[in-house]
Parts: sequence; C-alpha cells; structure tokens
Amino acid sequence: MTPTLFADAPEVQAATSRPGQGAKNVYFSLYADPSASTEEAKAFVADHIAIARELPSDLPANISQLQGWIESRAEAVGEQYREYLAARKNGAPRRYFSCRAHALYFLKGVGPTKLVDGAWLYGLVRQWDNVAFHPLIKTYLEELGEGLPDKNHVTLYRKLLATHGCEDFEHLSDDHFLQGALQLALGHHAEHFLPEVIGYNLGYEQLPLHLLITSYELNELGIDPYYFTLHVTVDNASSGHARKAVQAVADLMPRVGDRDAFWQRVVDGYRLNDLGASTTSVIGEFDLHAELVGIMAAKSVAGKNMHSDYCRVAGRSVNDWLAEPAQIPDFLAALEQAGWIKRGEDVQNSRFWRLVEGERAEMFGVFNAYELQVLRDWITSSADGKPAAAQRVLTARARQRTLDTLSQNAERGAFPVRGLIRRHPNLDDGDSGNELRLLEQQVAGASGKGEAMTILGRLLSPEIHHTAVGLMATRMYTQLFDA
Repeated sequence: MTPTLFADAPEVQAATSRPGQGAKNVYFSLYADPSASTEEAKAFVADHIAIARELPSDLPANISQLQGWIESRAEAVGEQYREYLAARKNGAPRRYFSCRAHALYFLKGVGPTKLVDGAWLYGLVRQWDNVAFHPLIKTYLEELGEGLPDKNHVTLYRKLLATHGCEDFEHLSDDHFLQGALQLALGHHAEHFLPEVIGYNLGYEQLPLHLLITSYELNELGIDPYYFTLHVTVDNASSGHARKAVQAVADLMPRVGDRDAFWQRVVDGYRLNDLGASTTSVIGEFDLHAELVGIMAAKSVAGKNMHSDYCRVAGRSVNDWLAEPAQIPDFLAALEQAGWIKRGEDVQNSRFWRLVEGERAEMFGVFNAYELQVLRDWITSSADGKPAAAQRVLTARARQRTLDTLSQNAERGAFPVRGLIRRHPNLDDGDSGNELRLLEQQVAGASGKGEAMTILGRLLSPEIHHTAVGLMATRMYTQLFDA
C-alpha cells in the first residue's frame, strides 16, 4: 500500500535564524508538553535538515542496493571488531575508556539521547492498520521492550544511570541534547516528516563499531553492558532493526509521483544522525582532572559556609578555599601538598577520601556514586597530577568546559538539580494502580479495535511508555497489533 500522508518537503533555513531554538530548550519543551511546541519542533527539524544537507552521505544511489549496503557495512564492522579483540588479546589498552569514571562520564553524556530511545518512530503507531508501516512500528515496540520493564530500553538506561549516580546531566551543552531533541521532534511529527523519519531510522539502526567496543569495555570495568549488548542483537542486518529499516524504505516509497524527491528526503533524514554529540565525541572530550574540578566547584557553592575554621589547609580555612570556584584547582593542589591526598596510591591512604567515603565518614553523602568514582580515579592516577596515559593531552575543549562549569555554578548559586527526566505529571507513582485499572476499563469499553489502539497509542509516547501505565499499554497494544 502506497502511503499518502507525508507532507511536502519542509522549508529549510539556517538553524541560527530562529530565536529560542536551542536543542536543550526544544528537548525539555517537547518532553514536558509536545502539543505546545508544534511549530517550534517542526522549525527545529527543518533548520537542522539544512545543516545536514551539507554533510556527505554514503547511501547507495539505488534503493535496490540497500540490503547489500547494510550487509557490507555489518561485515566491515565485524572485521574491525575482530581486529580490536586481537589487539586487546595481545596487550593493547582499552580504546575508549581510560578508567571507570571515564565510562560513567560517557553514560551520562549520551543520557539525553538514550532516555528517548526510539522516539523518532512514536508518531507511526497510529498507522497500525497499514501493513506498510508494520516494520517501523514493530521496531518501536521492540525499543519499548513490548511492555516488559526488563526489556524497555529507556527503563534499562534510567536504571543504569541511577545505579551509578549519573542522573544529573542538565549542565551538558546543547550538542549533547541535539540528537534527543531531533528524535522527539521527529516522533511527535512523524507523519509530517515521514521520509526523514524513514531515513533517520535507516541510519540509526545500523550496527556501529563503537557499540561493540563500548559493550566490551563497560563489562571490563564492572559496569552492566546489557543496554548496549541488547542493541547489538536487535540491530542485526539479517533479521533485526537494520533489516526492517531497509524493508520500510521499500514499502513506503511512493509507487507514483516524484520518487527522487522522496528519496532525497530519506537521505536528509539519514544525515541527521551525524549532527550533535556522538558516542566517540563524548568519549573524546573527557578529562579526569577537569571533571573533578567541575564537581568540586559545584560542591563549593553550598559548602563554602559549612566548615569550621578548625581545619586549615596551607594556612587557609576550607571555607576560604571554597569561597571562589576558580580557586578549586589550587585547593586540590594544596590538599596534595599537605598530604591529605596521596596521588598514585590506594585511596585509603588519603585522609580526604576517608572523610567522604563510608557510612561513618564525616562527609558521608556529600558525593554521589559517580562523583566518588571520579575522585577515586583521580587519586589513584599518576602522581604527576595528570590522568591516565590515554587522556594526558588536556584539550582546549576540556579546559573551556572547566571554565564554563565554574562560571555556571557561580551564577546558579546552588547544586545542579537532579532528576530532570521525571514521570508524566498525570501519572504519579502513588496512583499507578488507579491508572492501570482506568486503562483496563477504557480499553474494555472501546467500541472496537480502532478506538482501543488510539487509547493505547497515546500512552506509547516517549514521555510515558516507560511508566507503569505506559508499559501496560505497550503490552496491550502489542497483543492487539500482533493479533
């Protein structure tokens, strides 16, 4: 069946031409109230299509070559991964993560994208009765774990972040929110941007080398890699999401009309994958010392008046040291010189560590799991004050990030707000039992399958599907969809 619902090609222009179009702003606006951000979201996508059109594309010119294209890509990735494993077996160091804190920094840095995983396909759930859309809808349902909490990708990632104290990411730059904002905007306007959604899905669902390497190295560092290994299996080129992505292109390509224009929009959507922060760019921007300085600067805002004058470091009170965030690097150096921190040794040899870690520690609870890991890795790294060998070059970007963090914390005057990704306001945890009963009653009272799918489809949105009622709705939708 040939789809006729997609709109004319969007008018595109430079992304800098519209006020209020920052990716972070769009991201949180769409997450809070998608219906209030319709025109802004459409403009946001159109603007970034204009940017993406300047990027190269490796898609084949002929649609009939797509399956061969994804198979050759998968084979190349497999060969590169075998080479990586062979190098590791022969003693090569980890390619991505210099330490455990580095890996956790990565988890946090890609959090805005992972917490809306699959969102670009959401708007297509309304097309459940059109078989041409089934591969994409099935992909979305699998991203949602078909309603099973231990398979739902967003639920898995939320748990991963919470386990390691990495929920706080609102300070990240617009670049880190760009992919998530695009996914939300595409998903809430999937019919308007149908060719772009198809192309975006085609690019996103290919199995990348970095996914294999991150899974391997996370496991090495004692961090559960299941969220990532799950994607390795579902994105395969023979029967997984990569294959379904190719099938969707063929099924939804118009049989009449301007097929070339449709394909060009598919290519535009494919290129959108290359905008903003990526896995490798987030990994590459990490600097252990800069990250610790940023953490300490954030703590100093509230801690500068919390210490007595009894304890002094290099002749100055702790409150004095914390009075200005810009003094944090010198404060860390003074702690080293005074013997409070002994770099390159076990953390238990450092008096400062014993103050912050352990239930009976005097500063227990001041640092969360992620922050403690950064401090631990910094203390145990080389005593010359530099991080591990893979991160010894302090890049200009890392230096600038440190200065930005100091400035932002000084202006904010408070700790970073945690838990920005919250449940839908109408689905409070305490009322989940009532919500589930209400949903059962609504579906049971539906006049037919169409009305039931409409009721359920609304609860499959990126903001709700990982909640108790969203998971139940996904299970019910999946059962009706497969019936």
